[in-house]
Amino acid sequence: MGSHDLPQALHGEQLLELAAASGATSAEVYQSRSLSRPVFFEANRLKQIESSQSEGIALRLWRDGRPGLAVAYGSVEPQDLVDRAIAVTHLNEPELVELAETEKAHYPDMGKDVPAEELIAMGKEAIALVRDVYPEVLCTSQWECEEETTRLVNSRGLDCYCTDTTLSCFLSAEWVRGDDFLSVADGQTERGTLNPHKLVQQILQRLNWAQDNISPATGRVPILLTSKAADLLWDTVEAALNGKRVIEKATPWSDRLGQVVMSTKVNLSQQPEAGPYSCPFDDEGTITQPLLLIQQGRLQQFYSDRTIGRLLGTGSTGCGFRPGMGSYPTPGLVNLLIQPGKGSLLELIKQLDKGLVVDQILGSGAGISGDFSINVELGYRVSQGQIIGRVKDTMVSGNVYSALEELVAIGEDADWNGPCYTPSLIVEGLSVTAGE
Repeated sequence: MGSHDLPQALHGEQLLELAAASGATSAEVYQSRSLSRPVFFEANRLKQIESSQSEGIALRLWRDGRPGLAVAYGSVEPQDLVDRAIAVTHLNEPELVELAETEKAHYPDMGKDVPAEELIAMGKEAIALVRDVYPEVLCTSQWECEEETTRLVNSRGLDCYCTDTTLSCFLSAEWVRGDDFLSVADGQTERGTLNPHKLVQQILQRLNWAQDNISPATGRVPILLTSKAADLLWDTVEAALNGKRVIEKATPWSDRLGQVVMSTKVNLSQQPEAGPYSCPFDDEGTITQPLLLIQQGRLQQFYSDRTIGRLLGTGSTGCGFRPGMGSYPTPGLVNLLIQPGKGSLLELIKQLDKGLVVDQILGSGAGISGDFSINVELGYRVSQGQIIGRVKDTMVSGNVYSALEELVAIGEDADWNGPCYTPSLIVEGLSVTAGE
């Protein structure tokens, strides 16, 4: 599905012409269309198969330097959309128009379409493999193939589009033992193929570890964050590297460019061509590029969109993305990759004399301040390098920046957790408390 498949009423060129005829000196059209085919399993059985399609268009224009933005979903009369955007210009102050220059880039399709029959077969196989070992658990699962086309055109000759197809799956196993309820969940996002066997092994490993419930070691003990839980740290790091935060003086790293800000074990970069979240251009039409952000713990650069790049004097890093169809572009990373270290998850566990493995957390993590206090949804106590049971009613608190300064080890088991490719890691300086 490419731009030629979009309905005629949504063709960007037509909107650009109408905008110019209505008095706009500059204009930009952002189009998105997605087709999703999810397959749902509930209580170990196939529940339903769906197919949903959505499309949207955002017109951003400037008249006398004043911006106007209008959004529509589905079919729309082009002139109505233009009139709505023009009307908004009366409410806004003039601003500098920052649009990408002439560039025509039509990228080949990324990913591979997988029919619903294959998704159903993978879902049935995964549930059967889990229940062969734990017949008493109830499995909920979702397997999905989603195709999305993005196109961006503007009055300065920009015209770029791409189509990507992404496969994803989610599997949870619920285990009720008297008054004790356990939920273990994991998932994958890939292009081309999924690996049900790997997903099942991850679920079974955690069910095995949860055979016994045990109280956690409390106080300041080493914490092992699995790749699923490591976003607790990296979400804050991503916010601290945002050039917009530098302009606002909201990041503690505003004046620390070139300085060591965390453990020298950490190397962190953006790699826009990697993995299932690869992206050839941002929502401003700037080509995305690899960015070395942290090298051996040293802050190398911030990321920015066109406006923030101009204010910082660095130019855009190709990181201008829209949080939603009706939003202006703002700095955001494509893929955040943490360079793996050495050692599997089991080998990292063996490094702990005592400690806590955190695998799933409840609630949001830290903000830009780095301070957090989270409930452990799924965690395990470690003693003498072995997991001895699952912990309940446990909280972990501390500060992200302090924890990264006291990072002990980075594993080699990197995996995609959303658009963040992170391994498991061991940190110190966090506090563990337990409920009554």
